[in-house]
Formats: sequence, structure tokens, C-alpha cells
Amino acid sequence: MELGRDSDTGGQVKYVVELAKALSSCPGVYRVDLLTREILAPNFDRGYGESVEALIPTSFKNFKQERGENSGAYIIRIPFGQKDKYLAKEHLWPFIQEFVDGALSHIVHMSRAIGEEISCGQPVWPAVIHGHYASAGVAAALLSGALNVPMVFTGHFLGKDKLEELLKRGRQTREQINMTYKIMRRIEAEELALDASEIVIASTRQEIEEQWNLYDGFEVILARKLRARVKRGANCYGRYMPRMVIIPPGVEFGHIIHDFDMDGEEDGPSPASEDPSIWSEIMRFFTNPRKPMILAVARPYPEKNITTLVKAFGECRPLRELANLTLIMGNREAISKMHNMSAAVLTSVLTLIDEYDLYGQVAYPKHHKHSEVPDIYRLAVRTKGAFVNVPYFEQFGVTLIEAAMHGLPVIATKNGAPVEINQVLDNGLLVDPHDQHAIADALYKLLSEKQLWLRCRENGLKNIHQFSWPEHCKNYLSRISTLGPRYPAFTSNKEQIRAPIKGRKHIIVISVDSVSKEDLIHIIRNSTEVVRTENLLGLTGFVLSTSLTIAEIHSLLISAGMLPTEFDAFICNSGSDLYYPSRSGDTPSNSRVTFALDRNYQSHIEYHWGGEGLRKYLVKWASSVVERRGRIEKQVIFEDSEHSSTYCLSFKVVNPNHLPPLKELQKLMRVQSLRCHPLYNHSASRLSVIPIHASRSKALRYLSVRWGIELPNVVVLVGETGDSDYEELFGGLHKTVILKGEFNTPANRIHTVRRYPLQDVVALDSSNIIGIDGCSADDMRSALKQLGITTQ
Repeated sequence: MELGRDSDTGGQVKYVVELAKALSSCPGVYRVDLLTREILAPNFDRGYGESVEALIPTSFKNFKQERGENSGAYIIRIPFGQKDKYLAKEHLWPFIQEFVDGALSHIVHMSRAIGEEISCGQPVWPAVIHGHYASAGVAAALLSGALNVPMVFTGHFLGKDKLEELLKRGRQTREQINMTYKIMRRIEAEELALDASEIVIASTRQEIEEQWNLYDGFEVILARKLRARVKRGANCYGRYMPRMVIIPPGVEFGHIIHDFDMDGEEDGPSPASEDPSIWSEIMRFFTNPRKPMILAVARPYPEKNITTLVKAFGECRPLRELANLTLIMGNREAISKMHNMSAAVLTSVLTLIDEYDLYGQVAYPKHHKHSEVPDIYRLAVRTKGAFVNVPYFEQFGVTLIEAAMHGLPVIATKNGAPVEINQVLDNGLLVDPHDQHAIADALYKLLSEKQLWLRCRENGLKNIHQFSWPEHCKNYLSRISTLGPRYPAFTSNKEQIRAPIKGRKHIIVISVDSVSKEDLIHIIRNSTEVVRTENLLGLTGFVLSTSLTIAEIHSLLISAGMLPTEFDAFICNSGSDLYYPSRSGDTPSNSRVTFALDRNYQSHIEYHWGGEGLRKYLVKWASSVVERRGRIEKQVIFEDSEHSSTYCLSFKVVNPNHLPPLKELQKLMRVQSLRCHPLYNHSASRLSVIPIHASRSKALRYLSVRWGIELPNVVVLVGETGDSDYEELFGGLHKTVILKGEFNTPANRIHTVRRYPLQDVVALDSSNIIGIDGCSADDMRSALKQLGITTQ
């Protein structure tokens, strides 16, 4: 692991790799896959381009288990985004759906392979899908919905907290922060993760009560009330909140070498020739290397507050005379080649060293290996130094645990998790990270008072076992075991549906919303005409994906003289219903068309569906949305039972101009802990509320898993605008054709649920997305050929 290479290679990387290794060594766990991005960029090790990499498992005592060929822990690298370019986390957002499709393909393949190996041929689906960080939270939510598998989420460093801290510093406006960090996209991703998760794992109680409590989808007091209602068997009326569970990260103990006994005396120092090479790399900076060493391990990032630490050291003469300072700030070749923000921090550090004339007193090596980090802690212990970690806010701080594990006392920020860590370890002092004098005073006190130093060292070593990986995994698995089993329902369901879609080579999905019924029929006719004339019949199937009900679809097609059986499937009610048409009778003239409802799909999307309780709330809410003219108030939203179904609550809108923006409606649902997916359709003349795991794009993924459809062979036709779920239809491995022309109706301002620009959602320059001017048969023929779907 190249920890500290950039702003994305910090403690979270170490956390997830070690978690995967530790879990794979636990009884009852057969395989752990850690899914990430494949990188084929220049100047990156070729290992990042390996699609599969086995991880050496953590060895737990007294545990032996026979393993099969697919067992263990693996890094699985999924190709997505620009193939030859490294992308920082802020630039991954437009490609998340592409990652999801690639991950889905891997999971389906691996589940079947493990099934062949250990389960009589039946697929063995994941017990849980665990998202780490915001972008992976969205991916995990989509995968959880596609596979009907429980989701767990760990936020690591939450967007709202970061936004508040950055605003507090006053150096950037909200707009500048959003441009740099894509912070609104990140916050919405964390809200989506809350919607879909059954368990959210936090490191501390503070994270739950002060950070998650900032989100629309979680509220501490309401969560307690709902939990109490569930315990006594009372009805929650569709309200739900994920369980917040505190499980501190673990650390590996296998490589610890204690150089001192508990009295702080050396056990017998090794000859100088045996000293690790990193020691001499650090010591060469110092005029007097025998002084106690203050050690900081942090990326050169503004929030890590390294410059305040250097100021504290530089301005405190007694501390400078007593100790040396070592700054391990990741790896670098040249400052000019670093990320702008990291380069600015490092330049500030070097400027301060020069300003305070700290040459001979501060070490800042350019390189270190991950395997050398324990040796760096050991060097600080050997000099009877201290570890310091004073970011403005610390989500957890694995380095604090590592320092304690090596017997190194700590000075830590009082903002965030270190408060609770110190309550357990009692191995140091907490300080205000904004107060450089407090930092200097605490360091001087810890290093100058020998008994305090020894007591902190002893306490840390005595209590560190509470942060071990075995302890973490035991707590983790005990929580996972409480989740009800969920998996793709069609694997065990006896319901038999005959669907020609299973044998198709290509699928054309018509998802054009922003047109009249006449134009929609015209588009459908032209699409089928192209397939017929290009000799693609039998190889190509059609799916109509729309907000219409199945009755409306049937009526539309019959009025146009078309047979519903020309389609393989109908995604109806904005993705809350899925039907397959079939024909009974000897000839087309006397046959009767029936529609088979996919009940297995319904079992996928019913997760935390509010049902009748949600309907009653929405009816009450609708009565409060009124048009005011003087003293007269007129209701503008009414329940529409004719267009509703079991998993779609429909409301008729009389005057769209008085509708609240969709993002405000989504916020209202979350604040009420109602987990659902509201959207406006039919040019905002209709409001549909469906389950969180339902949408037209999610229904397409379900079809791909159930019927073995390769998503790169799917073409989705969309207009220039559409319903509120329209943007979801772009991303992924499937191809998208945008039909441009005057037949499109203008977008309605209230449709959007976004608080961020479109380019944070969709990579419109993707080779999978093309636009054509018009919707004639010739236009579509040209588009299909551009996408590689040609005459067979």
C-alpha cells in the first residue's frame, strides 16, 4: 500500500485492506472481496492493473479451516472511467454506475463459481455488501438493490462535517468548496447510503450524535423512538432508520517489537548495523539525534494541521531545546509534481522551518515504505519521544492506535474520536488543535515529566487489546448475523415465467419520456422497423421503460395497431412493476395477450417499503400543498388510486407551478424517516412514490442478473429531457442514445433532485453515450451501427 501518496491514500486504505484480511480468517467466513478501481495509468505500479490480487490472511490463534480454491480475501479491480488515467475521488462520481455494473458482473460470476464448489451448484450470494466512504456507499446501495442483499455502510469522514469545518475556517465560500470537493454530491451519496443501509458502522459515539445527526436521514431521538416501537412490536407506519453500531477499527499486533520493558529501560539495544535503514534516513536531519523525537504521521493536507504543529514547535524555545520533530508526510518525488493543495502545505512547512531556523531539529524524509512505519514508531519510542496528531477534526485516527500499540504516548486533537480513544487507552493528553501554545505546552509536559511518560506508555500497552482485529471482527460478525437473509429471490422461487428476453443478443430499451404519445409511438415503430430491415429479428429484443401503468401501455399499443408481444418486457410505474407479455391462442387474430407480473422483482424492491403507512402520510401531506389566491386556498395534489399499484403511490398534480422542488420533497421524506423514492413524471402532472430500490435503471440491472443479459449489449433510447429518474438512465456499461429534436418537451425546473451539476452525475463525453438529431429509422440505424450493433 502506497500510503500517503496523495490525499486518497490515507488510513482508510489501510483500514479496508486489513479488515478484509482479518474477516477472511474468521470462522464462518468463506471469502471476502474488496472491490476497487483498476488503474492502468503511467507512473503507477503495474500491480494496480491486476484484476485479481490475493491477500495474505491475518492468522488468528486456534483457528484452522479447510479451504476451497475460491476462499480467502481478494482485491478485485473493476475497470471504470478513463482507462489510462488515475482519478482522484472527487472525479469518480460520473463513473460510479459503470463501476456498479462491472462489480455486479463479478459478484454474479463469483457467486455461481462458489456455488459449484461448495453448494451443489446453487449460487452462493454475498451475506452482506459493505460500502466504505461516500462514493462506495452509492455503489453498495445500487448493488444491494440489484441483488436483494443486505447493505452495511462506513462513512469514514463525512461530507457535512467536512463542509462545516471548511466554512468555519472561512478561506473558501460554499461554492468554492463544492467545486473543489464535490461536497454536495458527496453529502447526497451519504444520504442515499443511509436510505439503503441496514447497519451503519461508526467508530465512536461522537460520530453518531454529532456527525450523522446532521443528516436528513438520521436523527438520534427519532431513531431511539423507532427502535423502542420495534422492540415492543408496535407499528412504525413505514418509518425506518438503520442501526448505528460502534465498532472501533482494529490494528495488527503481529509485527510489534518491544524495545523497552515496562520501566522504560532498553531490553538490550541491537548493534547499529542492525538498525532499520529508515532510522538513518531520519537521523541524518538532526544535529543531536539523542533528543526525544516528536513524531507526526499525516498527509500534507490542510485539515491535518501540520503547519500549526510546526509553529508550536518553532515558537517554543524550551520544547526546541528538549526535543526533535519528525514529519512523515507521505511520499513525494518533487513538490512541483504534487497535487496543488499538498504542494501548498509542504511549501508552508518548509517556509516555517526556514523562518524559525529549525535546521537540524526537524526531519521530513521524502520516502518511506509502508513496511517501515512500525520501525518509525519504534525509533520514537527508543528516544522516549511522543506521537502527535492534531488535525482540526479526527474521524477516528488509526495512527493513534498504532502509536499506543508500540508503547508511544500521544498528544491528540480534542475534536472527534481521540476523546473516546483516550478514555479507553488513557495514554496521553488532548489539546485544542487551533491553539499552538496548548500543543507546545502538552508536548513539553509529556516529554519532560518522566513518570507521566511511563504511565502513558504503560496504559497504552495494557489497554490496546480492545482495538485488535479479532475483537473488531467478532463484534462485526455478531452484528451481521442479526440481519435477516436476503438474496436474489428468483434463485429459489418456483414461479416460472417464459421470457424470450433470455435468448437475445441485444436489447433495445425505449425510455423516452419527454414526447407526446404520438411521438412515442413513432419512435417505437421506427425502432422495430430498423431491427426488422437489418435482419436482427430474433437476436434483438425490446423493453419499454416508462412511468405509465401496464393498462396505459396496453391501451397505447393497441390504439396504434401494435402487439404488446413485440416487446420482451415492460418496466412500468417508473420501475416499480415489471411485466412480461405472452400470447395464448392459435393465431395472432384470435389470440389474447396476457401480462405476467414478475413477483420476484417485487420481493427485491419491497425493502422497507412504507405501504399503507406511507400512503396515509402522503395523503395528509398532499392536502397541505395549496395554491393561494388572496384568502382562497386550493389543493393542487390529489391521490390517484387509478394509477397506483402495490409498490407505486400515484398522485395527480393540478398545477405543477405550486409543487415543491423534488429535492425538498426528498428531504421531507428523509426527515420523517420514510425510505422511498419520489419522482415527478408526465411533465410534472403526476407524482409517483416508489421503493428506494425501485427505478427504471435498477429494473434494468435486475433483468440483466435474472436473464443473463450482458449490459454492454443493451441500448437505452432517451430524449433530451425526461422524468425525475431520467439521469440515472445514462451511466453504466450499457449504451445510451439521446434523441434530439423539437419533439422533446422542455425540462420542468421542479424535476431535478440534484444540488450539484450534471457533470457530477454523468460523463456525457463517454463513448457509451451518443446523440442523434431526429428519431427516424435512418437516424436510429446510424446510431446502432455507431454502437457496434450491425447486421448479423
